[in-house]
Amino acid sequence: MGVLNSKVIIVTGAARGLGKAMADGLIAAGATVVGVDLPGEAELDQTVKELGKKFLPIAADVTDEVSCARVVKHALDTAGGLHVLINNAGIGMQEINTYFHSEPTPFWKLEPRQWRGMLENNATTQFLMARACVPHLTAQGWGRIINVTTSLETMMLPGFSPYGPSKAAAEAHSVIMARALEGTGVTVNVLVPGGAANTRMISDTKQFPDRAALVQPGKMVAPAVWIASNQSDGVTGRRFAARKWDESLTPAEAALSASAPAGWR
Repeated sequence: MGVLNSKVIIVTGAARGLGKAMADGLIAAGATVVGVDLPGEAELDQTVKELGKKFLPIAADVTDEVSCARVVKHALDTAGGLHVLINNAGIGMQEINTYFHSEPTPFWKLEPRQWRGMLENNATTQFLMARACVPHLTAQGWGRIINVTTSLETMMLPGFSPYGPSKAAAEAHSVIMARALEGTGVTVNVLVPGGAANTRMISDTKQFPDRAALVQPGKMVAPAVWIASNQSDGVTGRRFAARKWDESLTPAEAALSASAPAGWR
């Protein structure tokens, strides 16, 4: 039996990249995944074909609170439950500048719409989805919220505005959520690749010519499975770096070596 048998997990941004890799691994561990991505994304249909009947797709814009509530209802109605939320949806600096790392854009040259859009997609989405899920999770006395942010150093890199601040907001709110939910059976943790990941967010071929040297999306699977399982009961307010997860160790040992308190403590 898989460690996630009977678990229903919402994964946002599930049609590609980190989200798709995690969805695939969670299903392999026994879960049913409610995969969320934007309306009109052809990749969502392709993911359904690849991952099979335990991947239940829903097209939704999670910057909208009504859509977030619809996602939760879809999970409860279609999969018969809800146990874990993985807040993975987001956008990167490639939306601002293809060569964002090697030729950074100064913050004063950003358009206000670019700043607002990044905050909406990378921080507000996590708040809205957690807000929609928490009443059900707390009522059943067990649940997981896993927020994907980024490396702490990346949050403060020159030229990484507004991406860095948006992920810093998500990180800080993860700590607030973890503290607010203490004693409810619902934990909140952060999961990051631990370095630049091989997704479409890395568009700067000048800075990253060798994509094989990037963190591959599959590295997110082992920590995501462990955090989502009963094995992580009581673990909350931590950040896990997938790159540091050593699969030669027991999952509990790997979790300890790959984690630290979330935020800047």
